[in-house]
Amino acid sequence: MLSLHRLWQDWGVFPLLHAPGIKPVIKPGTVHAPERSPVSTVETTTKPASPALPREVVVVLAILVVSAMIMILNETILSVALPAIMEDFQIPETTAQWLTTGFMLTMAVVIPTTGYLLDRFSTKTIFVTALLFFLVGTLVAALAPTFAVLLTARIIQAVGTALIMPLLMTVTLTVVPMERRGAVMGIISIVISVAPALGPTVSGFILNSLTWHWLFWIMLPIVAVAFIVGTLLIENIGENRISPLDIPSVLLSAVAFGGLVYGFSSIGAVLNGDSTTGIVVIIVDALALAIFIRRQLQLGRQDRALMDLRPFRIRNFTFALVAILLAFGAMLGTVMVLPIYLQTSLGVTALVTGLVVMPGGLLQGLVAPFIGRFYDKVGPRPLLIPGAILLTAAAWSFALVTSSTPVGMVVGLHIVFSIGMCLMMTPLMTTALGSLPRILYGHGSAILNTLQQLAGAAGTAIMIAALSLGTALAGGAEAEAVAAGARTAFVAGAIIATIALVASLFVTRVEET
Repeated sequence: MLSLHRLWQDWGVFPLLHAPGIKPVIKPGTVHAPERSPVSTVETTTKPASPALPREVVVVLAILVVSAMIMILNETILSVALPAIMEDFQIPETTAQWLTTGFMLTMAVVIPTTGYLLDRFSTKTIFVTALLFFLVGTLVAALAPTFAVLLTARIIQAVGTALIMPLLMTVTLTVVPMERRGAVMGIISIVISVAPALGPTVSGFILNSLTWHWLFWIMLPIVAVAFIVGTLLIENIGENRISPLDIPSVLLSAVAFGGLVYGFSSIGAVLNGDSTTGIVVIIVDALALAIFIRRQLQLGRQDRALMDLRPFRIRNFTFALVAILLAFGAMLGTVMVLPIYLQTSLGVTALVTGLVVMPGGLLQGLVAPFIGRFYDKVGPRPLLIPGAILLTAAAWSFALVTSSTPVGMVVGLHIVFSIGMCLMMTPLMTTALGSLPRILYGHGSAILNTLQQLAGAAGTAIMIAALSLGTALAGGAEAEAVAAGARTAFVAGAIIATIALVASLFVTRVEET
């Protein structure tokens, strides 16, 4: 905790402790930072040093960041373990995929309600609830004797994960002023983009000598410590307001967002001619989504919306959100396809697969805080545009792989891909949420996190479907066929990345108010 406190102190981040409608998180007796003089007649070229971030706030942010990182890491940690799980439970790949699909589907159902929950309940209540769900789910997964139990455990884990990310973002926006948000968002971007990328690495190391059950056993004590420390030390931030919960909106959001995740995940089966259920589900849920949107617009005029859609009226939020969703979809799809290509076409082990993606993930983690600090000085575009170009270039380069591509080249391409992603995520997240008025922070975060799940499901479904289609069309030896399928998948990812690049061109700097 102390090292993170020193990092944020070095960045000069401080909370808006006296902003209207925000309860101070400083305990009685704590010394407040000196206030600036209300009138200044002399312009100076050097700004006064920012007050240090109070320890109470650092504790809240540090615990939330660590908890969120574990939970997001958990989202992709099973990608390398799927073959072992399939063998243990004697299930096909389409069934095993539900461990990822079910996780994303649950998050897509729960996250739309977090705008309401963050308004209604305290920081501590949301945190304790989230960690309890995740802790129980992790324990059940570690003990799971059947696939059904393991899937249930993943769903329970997903409920906790769905609560923690909007909580982290809303707390950050509440306590960190606009001119310093990039630094903290740089740390948070490690959670969002680095943790999923490192999932296969962690999994590969563990599976090299242990069974897949240990993926959860190793995670369990870390989560337990975060739960105990957070329960004892986290202070409530902000004020809550009692607002009615619109049950029809909750049901519509569950059908719309959950159903769309399921529909996207069924695209592969549809393309293989195994089922048309996915198409029917997507059509029905698109209709439910239209009804949900109309209802939220109506309730928004009365300040009663489950998910307030007013953030979409803000141009910067909309373009930044589109770029986030496209980049995230391309990233998650690539993370899912790459292990299949490496293990099936290049014939490397699960451990080597993890090592391939490790350098890119570590680089992201190392440079993200510095990117955030640089963002505070120059704004989004000097970082975002080069990042989008690097991401797109790496994505198109992946589309050239073969069954004889050197592993070192794959490592290099993944590093470029990761750096591009890192340069994009901090500016995009900070700009998107920083463009909103304070009253819409919770709803903006709920929108971003909900649509991220849809984007992840869509990106994964499109690239996995392209992989299957390309493999089937290629025929021949398995290694060559999978390499052809991987090229098709990476072309799909590259097209998505290119559209993200175009959207990034319309993102501008948020003006301080």
